[in-house]
Amino acid sequence: MPASPVTARIADGVASIPPEDWDACAGTRNPFVSHAFLSILERSGSVSPRAGWQSLPIVIDGADGRPAAIAPAYAKSHSQGEYVFDHAWADAWERAGGNYYPKLQVAVPFTPVPGPRLLLRDGAMAPGLIAGIEAVTDQNRLSSAHVTFLDDDQLPLFEQAGWLIRAGTQFHWANEGYRDFDSFLTALASRKRKAIRKERAAAVEGLTIRHLSGREITEAHWDAFWEFYQDTGSRKWGRPYLSRLFFSLLGQEMADQVLLILAYRGDTPIAGALNLIGADALYGRYWGCTEEVPFLHFELCYYQAIDAAIARGLARVEAGAQGEHKLARGYAPVTTWSAHYLPDPGFRRAVADHLEQEREAVAQEQEYLGELTPFRRGG
Repeated sequence: MPASPVTARIADGVASIPPEDWDACAGTRNPFVSHAFLSILERSGSVSPRAGWQSLPIVIDGADGRPAAIAPAYAKSHSQGEYVFDHAWADAWERAGGNYYPKLQVAVPFTPVPGPRLLLRDGAMAPGLIAGIEAVTDQNRLSSAHVTFLDDDQLPLFEQAGWLIRAGTQFHWANEGYRDFDSFLTALASRKRKAIRKERAAAVEGLTIRHLSGREITEAHWDAFWEFYQDTGSRKWGRPYLSRLFFSLLGQEMADQVLLILAYRGDTPIAGALNLIGADALYGRYWGCTEEVPFLHFELCYYQAIDAAIARGLARVEAGAQGEHKLARGYAPVTTWSAHYLPDPGFRRAVADHLEQEREAVAQEQEYLGELTPFRRGG
């Protein structure tokens, strides 16, 4: 609990808070928690009560009257678009006679990217903001609050507050000071190097690959990528989460932080991968195609991303959720974290037992997966 009482308020969406006030709390390292990105989700209609995401940022104001701490919170009427799966918890709570939804979600919608979830202009406000999240949950008699894809640095704050901690796995590529892609390949076993070179050659045969950022990206490019995104979204989620307007607004307001990688056959784009550029990482987000080409997914999403990260001097590539196939391409397992507040004591005990077993299983699996990376062993 905070050392002294604090007052938290619920704002009417991200867009209701001045951008300069929001970003003074969010910082500039992670583009997904910026006012621009989160408000674009709202203004494009991708995030809305109708979509099951009611934006309700929890704010603590400082002595100067401006926000000193913000949690990007949402009232959720389902568990879609989160990538930390709690469907079994919802089913158990409903069978026990409770209403699991709405629940409170502190997250970046549709974005399984680790980052800060307590946005702090004043770091001393962190315990008070966590207490504020708990108070909103309790006062509205919600089943639970969930903080997903939490930065490692903020994990201890939730542990100290007594929240339940859940572990997951992603696959990230680490830049060990490589000069270029060939320099990276020298760190791999010979057989793996040959396989990747063969895969890359096959993927781009007859194609041209273009990297676009800033003013280079036009509405025609977004039209093409929208077609790719719809194809992938309809196959993976049933319907795409993001609207067409989202991409136009992203191009208008965050183009310098966007890297769009397109594959062309002649003058026609046939596939693309959308990345966002952070202070020290390249974040792969969406991919799609209108023509199936063997290995092209790996080329655009993984190898071209490595090329771009090396060229920009970025420390890592985070290529999204899931995907053990990333191991063979030089992406290693890392732990992701979420924190969960369950007010009901019985429900909490049951989930806590499950999470303890799950964390052990995740750790064992990561140890096994770590042995499958393509890097040379020993000297």
